[in-house]
This record gives sequence, C-alpha cells and structure tokens, in this order.
Amino acid sequence: MKLYFNPQSRAVIARWMLDECGADYELVTIDFEKKQNKSPDFLAINPAGKLPALVDGTTKVFEGAAIGLYLGDKFPQAKLAPAIGSSGRGRYLSLMVYSTSQLEPAMGDALLKIDTVPSRGWTNFETVKDVIERELGQGPYLFGEQFTMADIMNGSMFLWARLWGTRTERPKLEAWLDRLAARPKAMKF
Repeated sequence: MKLYFNPQSRAVIARWMLDECGADYELVTIDFEKKQNKSPDFLAINPAGKLPALVDGTTKVFEGAAIGLYLGDKFPQAKLAPAIGSSGRGRYLSLMVYSTSQLEPAMGDALLKIDTVPSRGWTNFETVKDVIERELGQGPYLFGEQFTMADIMNGSMFLWARLWGTRTERPKLEAWLDRLAARPKAMKF
C-alpha cells in the first residue's frame, strides 16, 4: 500500500488512519513546489491533483473520507468502523461524510470570518459544534468506548482549527479533542 503524502496536507489524517489500522504502507512524498501533484502519473491516481491519495494494489482511493471508509472496511480487526449491516453503520457513514460536507466548509467560513450562507449547502460552525457535541453523547468517542474513523475525520478538523488558534469553547468537545490528540498514533503536525 502506498500513501501519497506531504506533511503540509490532509494526508497527515490518512497517515493517522493507516497507523491506527496497523497497516503496512509506504509513504510517497509529493513535492508541491515541483508540482508533482499535477504530473500525469499522479493525476492517474487522483484526477484532482490533491492529497491524500492511496494505492492498494490496483485500487486507487482519493479523498480523506473515502480513504477512511476503505481502510475501516479493509482492516476490520482494527475495529475502526461498525461492521457492514450493523445497527451503527448508517450513523457511521453519515458522520464520515458530515466531516467533509458540513464541518470542514463551516469551519473554513469561521476561520476566514465569512458568513455562512445557507444556499451554499452547509450549516454554520456553531451548528456543526452542536451536532458533533450531541453525537458525542457521553463519549469518550463518537461511538462510546469504540474509537472509529469518524473520530479521526471529525476530530482532525477541529485539531486543525486549533493550529489556527480556534478552539470550540465547549468543554465536552475540548476533552474529546484532547483524548484524540493524546492517542499514540494521532496525527502529528
């Protein structure tokens, strides 16, 4: 398995996923300055020319949520995804997609101090925090005691925001983020 990687990209999230799975993989460093992400070889893996991208044999997967879904199913022994057909599977899929369809763009608006316009298709950052806080329930993770890819995908967005000096200002979410950041295999900046 190969993870196409640059430490200044979302590929650090995919690396966290692979490490939590206990996967054997190779990092293939992509140099943005040399525009390696726009080379024909790389565009054959990810036509958008973005990171992360994962190659597993003949399988090519790009976009963080897709990589998380793929790895969660490929490594069931890691217990990072509810089993297909289980009662929690729909909620898990929803939370995985929520991380990129709602949380990330809402957080971007908040960080850039842009008003979130409902016609753009996502909610505002305060509502996103409400949703994740409700989904966290009593924790310690989104699926109670089970740490999942949904924790990685959603939590990583908030951890990125911390780099920008933005905190949730919610003790329950901050405690969850502290637990995620303290994991031995958590993404490192």
